[in-house]
Amino acid sequence: MAFLNVEGTKIVNENGDEVILRGAGLGGWMCMENFISGPRYPGYPGCERHIREALSDTIGFENAEFFFDKFLECFFAEPDAKFFRSLGLNCIRIAVGYHHFEDDMNPRILKAGAFKHLDRAISICAKYSIYTVIDMHTAPGGQSGGWHADGGTHLGYFWRHKDFQDRLLWIWQQIAEHYKDNSWVAGYNVLNEPADPHPEHSRLINFYDNAYKVIRRIDEKHILFLDGNTFATDFTRFPDEVTTRWKNTAYSIHDYAVYGFPSAPEPYEGTPTQNDRIIKTYLRKRQWMDDRGLCVWNGEWGPVYGRKEYDGDATEEINLRRYKVLKYQLDIYEKDRLSWSIWLYKDIGFQGMVYVNRSTSYMTRFKDFLLRKQRLAADAWGKDDQYVKQIYQPISQHIRESVADESYLKLYPTLWSVEERTTRLCRTMLVAEFMVKEWADQFIGLDKNQLEELAKSFSFENCVEREGLNEALRVYGGGT
Repeated sequence: MAFLNVEGTKIVNENGDEVILRGAGLGGWMCMENFISGPRYPGYPGCERHIREALSDTIGFENAEFFFDKFLECFFAEPDAKFFRSLGLNCIRIAVGYHHFEDDMNPRILKAGAFKHLDRAISICAKYSIYTVIDMHTAPGGQSGGWHADGGTHLGYFWRHKDFQDRLLWIWQQIAEHYKDNSWVAGYNVLNEPADPHPEHSRLINFYDNAYKVIRRIDEKHILFLDGNTFATDFTRFPDEVTTRWKNTAYSIHDYAVYGFPSAPEPYEGTPTQNDRIIKTYLRKRQWMDDRGLCVWNGEWGPVYGRKEYDGDATEEINLRRYKVLKYQLDIYEKDRLSWSIWLYKDIGFQGMVYVNRSTSYMTRFKDFLLRKQRLAADAWGKDDQYVKQIYQPISQHIRESVADESYLKLYPTLWSVEERTTRLCRTMLVAEFMVKEWADQFIGLDKNQLEELAKSFSFENCVEREGLNEALRVYGGGT
């Protein structure tokens, strides 16, 4: 099996034939996001570091590690890869967190078993002719203020401390050394959704330069996938000479459509005006690459879906509209012969191709907690704040009235409005922080057999397939 490479605007095989990577992100696994493995509505509050620490305090380090290891074992296994390939999809973007490779209190020392589950997943995928992309979803210090960066704060300290950057370079050195000869690894997604606040993006460009040098000293074979700044949306400060500066490289956009979320300006009907907004946003994100004849990869995209327990009788109508958004985007990508990775393969019911059955031990044990967490809108992704909006709106208004110069209200990242920044800090960090112990308390009194049963809730055989989503992916993936 030969390595894939980038030639101009295309990804090609050893014969120079174009290979379009169509697949999904394996999120919520080696990087546990609150909405996925206990999700953006339901699931654990805060970020992964919080719940790992809380569970260790509550049931002891040994039992907590046992649960998390069993969770990793069950969440992705051979039946998952077999199903994935049956849809005709050929690539999985595996989101990983840096803490699987080193400990914050013991940096630059490779953890025992660092590659245990990653090796297993890549090997299983290879068995079913599925390429993998290793996606560094969290960085030391947090590369953005998002919950998914696992920094626990709205500031990305990765950009403020050089040692955080050097530690990630060290981790990429270990990964490159480990996988340099594995041709089923399509490449390395060096840093998920960076948010460098420097006006010239200079720290991000410098980090990419250094990462390129570190990886290429070991591994010249694999494709590098580089996200744009500000959550993979902005390439305007990238250097013009990238074709010679960063060889064998593709550039990653994240193309979430506004009409795929509860906060959409109006219900999606597929009108010319709505479709024009979707396609213009997409084209704007990739314009810098198109102007230079570079290879584009859509590393994340996709709607979220309604759920009966939260959306009631409106669920079916909501999802029919979201499937229309999905198919419109797929039509665009097919026309452009774009490689893509939809977010997401598996979760507990908000966005995944498959999701955990409501009758499993995990979902029944956490049912009441998840419902309350959803009503509190304690997660940032795909939020529905109808029950709490009136609580936070006065804070946003107070800020607006208290700042004399309106231009000072536009802090980086500017796509976060005053309201968005207020609710992220107040709801998804402050309120969520107070809920972490309550999440961990659900595990009190469970023995290892019961902990394993909770973890098995995430096994493929205990999941439900999202038929409307998978039907569309099967059509474009060429599955049977």
